[in-house]
Amino acid sequence: MMSKLSALRGNIGWDKGVGILLLVTLIVGSLITPDFATTSNLGFVVQDIGEIMIIALPMTFLIIAGEIDLSVGSALSLVSSTIGYSFAHGVSFGFAIVIGICVGAATGALNGFLVNYLGLQSLAVTIGTMGLFRGLCFVLLGNTPINQLPDFWTGLGVNNIPHTFLPWSFVLIAPLVFIAWILLHHTKIGRWTFVTGISAEAARFSGIPVKRFKFLMYVATGVMVSLAAVVYTLRFASASPDSAMGYELTTIAAVLFGGVSIAGGFGTMWGVIFSVIELGAIRSVLQLVNFSSNALQMVSGALLLFSVAFPKAIELLKSRREARVKNPSPSLTSMRSVE
Repeated sequence: MMSKLSALRGNIGWDKGVGILLLVTLIVGSLITPDFATTSNLGFVVQDIGEIMIIALPMTFLIIAGEIDLSVGSALSLVSSTIGYSFAHGVSFGFAIVIGICVGAATGALNGFLVNYLGLQSLAVTIGTMGLFRGLCFVLLGNTPINQLPDFWTGLGVNNIPHTFLPWSFVLIAPLVFIAWILLHHTKIGRWTFVTGISAEAARFSGIPVKRFKFLMYVATGVMVSLAAVVYTLRFASASPDSAMGYELTTIAAVLFGGVSIAGGFGTMWGVIFSVIELGAIRSVLQLVNFSSNALQMVSGALLLFSVAFPKAIELLKSRREARVKNPSPSLTSMRSVE
């Protein structure tokens, strides 16, 4: 198993492909519209992908481990709604953020408990909690968003770091990306993640506490979603019950397009990082040439379909080629016998 694990981790061909595609997108985008390559627009791209990047990091671990979380968009909205509700009812904004992070951790704990300790399928569980969390947003706020937030905090969401084109969210995103990369590829946590995704049963026999490990993975996902919710709330300077619609689709599309296998056991963090940036670059180009918001949503769906269908097509072609080598056609066999 360890040799298989090493081979999977060493294969970075898809990473390079996504990286090359990103480079091509940057070049083509610069040729299509001169506004694309400006520092102000690049800063906007970083700001635009901030929440998706933060959520994609733990989602990478989950999918490699053989699980999934479709509730991340609703959980983000619930955390944002909690922050807005708490502040509107007299809690200081800093403490409201702490409350929101606790709520996010609780959403992850609920998913993790249902999946790992009750033995339910993560797909079914997180579809259910997706609706539950979204409903709780409307319980807290009704149909009225809260948009009277402190100027200091909202300024962090829209302003850049002094003397740079990078938004303040980059201060949070950059270390999180680095930590996630280290954890996945250079620590025991990463090795456990890959082994669990390849075979949970074999991981148990190897001494890995699979249930507890996956439970903590879901809790960590909830905490990271909370951080994304803080960035989202500050960026839009409001808390709304219908916020972050479709974020689960976008995040999963980015992770799978980054080369993470939907079946688990394979993926790299760099592929996911390149994929999220690629998604942001495509969205930026489409916005600059006045494509509709529906077209932007279609991009996520197309990437999701491509990331699932293309590897499967390659696998089928490879298996057919191997089958031909092992079992040549009768006509070819007879020709060889005549010779």
